[in-house]
Amino acid sequence: MIDVGYPVLTSLIFFPLVAAAMLFFFKHDGLCRVFTLAASVVEILLALPLLRFFNVGEAGFQFVEFVPWVPSLGLNYNLGIDGISYFMVLLTIGILPLCVLCSWTYIKFRSREFHFCLLLMTSACIGVFCALDFILFYVFWEAMLVPMYLLIAVWGGPRKNYASIKFFLYTLAGSTLLLVAMVAFFRETGTFSIPEIMQHSFSYRFQFWAFLAMALAFAIKVPMFPFHTWLPAAHVEAPSAGSVILASVLIKMGAYGFLRFCLPITPDACVTFAPLMIGLSLAGILYGGFICLGQTDLKKLIAYSSVAHMGFCTLGIFMFNLRGVEGALMVMLNHGIVTGGLFMMIGAVYERSHSREIRDNMGMGKYLPAFMGFWGLFALSSLGFPGLNSFVGEALVLIGTFKGSILLGFIAIPGAMLGAAYMLRLTQRMAYAPVGETPSPKDNKWWDLTPREWIYLAPLAVFTVYIGLAPTFALNIIDPSVKKLLTNFESERTSKTLLVDEGTEAQKQAAGFPEQVRTAMAELTKFVGQGLE
Repeated sequence: MIDVGYPVLTSLIFFPLVAAAMLFFFKHDGLCRVFTLAASVVEILLALPLLRFFNVGEAGFQFVEFVPWVPSLGLNYNLGIDGISYFMVLLTIGILPLCVLCSWTYIKFRSREFHFCLLLMTSACIGVFCALDFILFYVFWEAMLVPMYLLIAVWGGPRKNYASIKFFLYTLAGSTLLLVAMVAFFRETGTFSIPEIMQHSFSYRFQFWAFLAMALAFAIKVPMFPFHTWLPAAHVEAPSAGSVILASVLIKMGAYGFLRFCLPITPDACVTFAPLMIGLSLAGILYGGFICLGQTDLKKLIAYSSVAHMGFCTLGIFMFNLRGVEGALMVMLNHGIVTGGLFMMIGAVYERSHSREIRDNMGMGKYLPAFMGFWGLFALSSLGFPGLNSFVGEALVLIGTFKGSILLGFIAIPGAMLGAAYMLRLTQRMAYAPVGETPSPKDNKWWDLTPREWIYLAPLAVFTVYIGLAPTFALNIIDPSVKKLLTNFESERTSKTLLVDEGTEAQKQAAGFPEQVRTAMAELTKFVGQGLE
């Protein structure tokens, strides 16, 4: 345990809730904005011990807080972070003031309620990444659903009702499956403690169905192909801050769930389903890239690019090797930085031209040089340009993929090429294409970056370059926890649980696993490639 004089994680989770409640004492919109911005700065200050006292070489959970909650039901208030969740917590905290700034002039009504939702979302997202008790995790997992729904339904675009309801139903369906898995774990182990559940061994049959329930919930959240259809609609209709939170934090919860729960708790089922998960990841990478080539709406293009990028993330996870999982975590972090920046800039474009169509926003390099400088930086990073942050994650994922299977590596390569194609095409048209219908530079709507926009774009640009040139700091924090995860994953597979492809026929039948499903998954594994295991 690390004692810094106050409960760091509890403070980070509940301070935004206190600030959100205090918003209702303010009636003026300007005061609400200023107060929320001040609260977000205080939240960053509360997180400074995470930077100062986090032990880089430690693989276990740090800043642990444990208080009995409902002892009769085995519920405990248990928090902690490790290298897998560390950067997700910092990213959530860091993105809050940027969301406030990018919405400063965009939100015209119900400003108090809007900032209340931002603070509530922040609290719930931090709780998801810190919770070490299944019930506590589920409370935070569900808590973020309501404010995100309201951000889309109240402050969204023309089709906000459709987008918000679709988001709510998809996420609720996944949450219900996750609850079923949680109850099953409690029946088997008698506890909701995540670290304790990780130490238990489960029969293959139990792992199969538990993984299926959890994986569907997490796949919807990522979102993996073909569960992705809620994401473009939500991104297009959400306000800029809502899109930033969706891209930077919310969809990372699905990938985090795979790493935190599926791999350590259901290792054999992960291996069985790996060909399917890898196939869906590759399909998402290629599908997202091809769809982006045909988009005319800026927001929809970046939304579909998220499907492709998160495909790389899940691909790295299910390669089950160090470089693949490292790359997945780096993709999660870097995608949050870069895609969050792109959505902020699309919001700034919309405030100027009142359109998100590419044809209405061409030739801006002539009138908005600073704006296009930032756009070019984030676009190059998004396509994986060497020296920028996204290159690090995608390169590690590809290395891990080639290590597992050369065939799979060659299938993933076109996805990276498609990313270059659609981002370069988009950037070229925005910067250099003929002006056409674009307002003339005399139109006062076409102003370059304001001081407020410089403030919220500059930090993202700095991290885009810094992580790209010096990723060692991030990798040193991630490595110990990833190595521990993979070591436990291998030991659980080989010594503590019943493997599908090992043991006698009597053992396989004792596991209760349906023979037809086992045979089908074995054939799928053979079809995808022999190199995986």
